[in-house]
Amino acid sequence: MSGPADMMRWIETFLDAQAAELDASENTLLAYARDLKSVVAWLEAHGKDFAGMHRADIEDYLVSCDAEGLAQATRARRLSAIKQLFRFAYEEGWREDNPAIQIKGPGRQKSLPKTLSVDEVDRLMGAAQTHGRNQIDRLRNTCLMELLYATGMRVSELVSLPVAAARGDPRMLLIRGKGDKERMVPLAPSARDALVVWIDARDAEDELKEANGGDPSKFLFPSRGKLGHLTRHRFYALIKELAVVGGVSPDKVTPHTLRHAFATHLLAGGADLRAIQTLLGHADISTTEIYTHVLDERLKELVLEKHPLANES
Repeated sequence: MSGPADMMRWIETFLDAQAAELDASENTLLAYARDLKSVVAWLEAHGKDFAGMHRADIEDYLVSCDAEGLAQATRARRLSAIKQLFRFAYEEGWREDNPAIQIKGPGRQKSLPKTLSVDEVDRLMGAAQTHGRNQIDRLRNTCLMELLYATGMRVSELVSLPVAAARGDPRMLLIRGKGDKERMVPLAPSARDALVVWIDARDAEDELKEANGGDPSKFLFPSRGKLGHLTRHRFYALIKELAVVGGVSPDKVTPHTLRHAFATHLLAGGADLRAIQTLLGHADISTTEIYTHVLDERLKELVLEKHPLANES
């Protein structure tokens, strides 16, 4: 059985299978689509297609990515997408061979995640309490930051939280993560306080909306946009604004930086690595272990900068 004649149809069918059979997340599917579309553009420019692509073509494509100056991680990700596509095509009988099976990628450089000091986090929290167009914005911003730092949630998990999961002054928050896997994360008192105040405010807004013929929102952080909740992009911009207000370098601050701060501060306080793995929702503890290296680096800096002998010439 030959594959579809149109290369975009290859990609669409592959993505449908990833979603149906492997329960791939929307972000994963979007990344596959972007990477494979770049391959299609290269193939079309060279008069080729997926059906006739050989190992040498894949290697030439990777060389062209390198020549473009693409980062090592980007090239590794694109090769991974190609490998997944051709494995699927081989299993479906679209190809009698898998031209990507023996190609080794550039690998990924393991860089230490950027994190923030406790003081920098405190300044961001203070900025959230004062920054916003009105009191509703300030209460929402405070709740967002408190929950993010208190739980180490991914930004996509945070902005899409259903309000039902947060009602009743919860001591634990149920988070639905990658692959629809659920985990329970305890909430610190300051996060619970911010949550209670915010829910009261958002419920009052919902009541006004209903009184004017609107529908109540199911999300903790509702928005008038298509998704119905605050978007990742808006929160990314918001956290940069808070960094400026709080006197923290915006280059250091992203939603994921707060996730890293959550993990490294817990580890520095003596938390067990397995517990941090559970709280972050990591499938593999090797992903969590990188935070031990972050802590090692911070301890080295501390010794080199603060030890009396560090100042001796």
